[in-house]
Amino acid sequence: MNKNIKEAALAYHASGRPGKIEVVPTKPHSTQTDLGLAYTPGVAEPCLEIERDESLAYDYTGKGNLVAVISNGTAVLGLGDIGALAGKPVMEGKALLFKIYAGIDVFDIEINEKDPKKFIEIVKGIAPTFGGINLEDIKAPECFEIEDVLKKQLDIPVMHDDQHGTAIISAAGLLNAIEIAGKNIAEVKMVVNGAGAAASACTRLYLALGLRKENLIMVDSKGVINENRKDLSSNKKEFITHRTDVNTLQEAMVGADVFLGLSKGNILTREMVRSMADVPVVFALANPTPEMSYEEAMASRGDLIFATGRSDYPNQVNNVIGFPYIFRGALDVRASTINEEMKLAAVRAIAKLAHETVPDVVNIAYNAKRFSFGKEYLIPKPLDPRLLTEVSMAVAKAAIDSGVARKPITDWDSYYDRLRDMMGYDNKMMRGFTDTARSNPKRVVFAEGMHINMIKAAVQAKNEGIAFPILLGNPERIMLAAQKEHLDLSGIKIINTRSPEEFERRRSYAVIYTQDNGRNGVTFEEARDDMYEPNHFGMMMVKTGEADAFITGVYSKYSETIALAKSIIGIRKEYKHFGALHILNTTKGTFFLADTLINRNPDADTLVDIAKLTHDAVRFFAHDPVMAMLSYSNFGADQEQVGGTANIVSEAVAKLHRDYPEYVVDGEMQVNFALNKELRDHKYRFTKLKDKNVNTLIFPCLSSANTTYKMLLEMGVGESIGPIQMGLNKPIHFTDVESSVRDIFNLTVAAVIDAIVQEKKDAEKK
Repeated sequence: MNKNIKEAALAYHASGRPGKIEVVPTKPHSTQTDLGLAYTPGVAEPCLEIERDESLAYDYTGKGNLVAVISNGTAVLGLGDIGALAGKPVMEGKALLFKIYAGIDVFDIEINEKDPKKFIEIVKGIAPTFGGINLEDIKAPECFEIEDVLKKQLDIPVMHDDQHGTAIISAAGLLNAIEIAGKNIAEVKMVVNGAGAAASACTRLYLALGLRKENLIMVDSKGVINENRKDLSSNKKEFITHRTDVNTLQEAMVGADVFLGLSKGNILTREMVRSMADVPVVFALANPTPEMSYEEAMASRGDLIFATGRSDYPNQVNNVIGFPYIFRGALDVRASTINEEMKLAAVRAIAKLAHETVPDVVNIAYNAKRFSFGKEYLIPKPLDPRLLTEVSMAVAKAAIDSGVARKPITDWDSYYDRLRDMMGYDNKMMRGFTDTARSNPKRVVFAEGMHINMIKAAVQAKNEGIAFPILLGNPERIMLAAQKEHLDLSGIKIINTRSPEEFERRRSYAVIYTQDNGRNGVTFEEARDDMYEPNHFGMMMVKTGEADAFITGVYSKYSETIALAKSIIGIRKEYKHFGALHILNTTKGTFFLADTLINRNPDADTLVDIAKLTHDAVRFFAHDPVMAMLSYSNFGADQEQVGGTANIVSEAVAKLHRDYPEYVVDGEMQVNFALNKELRDHKYRFTKLKDKNVNTLIFPCLSSANTTYKMLLEMGVGESIGPIQMGLNKPIHFTDVESSVRDIFNLTVAAVIDAIVQEKKDAEKK
């Protein structure tokens, strides 16, 4: 492993509180009354109820949302049999994925036992704690016995993800690949290279989807599994081919339609691929090195459809596309097992999702112009937020239809809304955007380059590979501040805007600024003097294309920088105003708040512009905007204050209803009515928000918006991204005076994404 990666990984796992997961209370616990209900004497009551009816454990405990990730460490990733304790970081990582992708709580359990019968007894003994069990990194053939016995003897979902996760995701990709190839699964000839747990599970699932056994050839390290072999285990005998004339992988590949590799790297040659049938499908899933590299595959033939397990090439077969959502659906209907019907439902849901229009947030997250179903987009991307709803619902429905659900869902619309709300549990958007920025870093100017938080954020942005930072300020003072904090500034450009060396650039900027603003009273001499100032200088860098994005605010008065941004950068021609948005991620979902920074006391037309900008921004972030226009009163309750904020909001709503009838927006309304669907719909049945969960809040003035999001953050309700500027011609972003390093870094990520989007728009215009 690269030394830097090793050091970074060890620091990541050890820094702060060691490990990657923690347990947090979910009930009030601040008073003696709370504690008396949580423990003795109050806790006796739910205990007695569960003793009377064990199913009530799902109502009174966390069992129904708790999965055990269990391993004995005998087949850990690419590391092999490293032992139970050494495998714990991997199990914690799996727990983290369950939580951030599907809101599922996890205890990781490492069992120091290799005997499968003893292992089974241990798991059975602790099973009452959990709503489901994810077996992980257990070597074959023991994993087959362990899973089979536990599935038969336990009444909760049990799944060995190493087997079935790969099977489900690859099956979805396979269905789409053979569709593109114009073939039928019942007719394709398949070669499976590898006979371990994953290969066996994949093959069984393909057979369930319609693959004919006589069209299957499985190959292990000793050759084709056929009737000539006398060394076969009972598991391998299941896949014997009757073709005794084929004994090697090279022979098996001739005329094959599909190759599935779950073996070892670089064993597939160009000649083997060229010997396959027309429009062949090759899934080279060995990790970290595929059976054939992407470059070799593309050079072998032009009609090839190719997938790997790697994230740096198209068509990544990644288990995270499946297991969080399969368990989510199973838990939500209290399924007694994960059966074949549920797996097949997941396969079809994943395959179907790849056919649908991809949200912009996913395209941007992967730096793609636009994904569309085809040879290089067979499978949805792991960061696609729609997986939570589509796969979970498909699995839940299959559990109900197949008779293994103990709590059937009757209101599917409400369930869909609950899953949508769950998307905001973790800041997936921020993670996805960080990956995007890393793949296409931009030049970001930090105006207040001498502020230590700006310096730290710039260093982090450089180290994370998301930006090429440019600090504006006195180089000596910046270097001194960095030395005190032991910060490495190598690779970071520092510009002293007052330096004689910048004379010519200040002059050229002044010429441009005067040309644009001369009729507004700006003289060349004034403009030249202004260019000594970092905000003027930095914004002009972006305007002239010498930088891609600009961040300011920890020193500057935002009212002055806002006015400056209007004069230098300008507002997009389709708007008269611009605004700012904060995204708040909470346990109750993702909420979009506007305008939190720019417009102090907006009139009706300004509120309309803010709503339009916010509507487009929310759609960009892959959410359907359901907007509430907030005030202190509900629907004209205060008619006496002529020209007051309630009347202004009401006027803005009327204009939106008239000019943008497709928008789901209403008001004016109090925030509790906006967020409480039952309260709102009971009292105001006429509203356009009926039966919908509001996710977007448009505030009547800056003070209410700014105060609200800051209060929520200080109360620990969630984490925010923002302020995200909406409506300027270039990526100019404003921090708050008290912004932390994390805040500035997150805003830097948003600025880079803004610059990437702007670059794509400019390219499309050309």
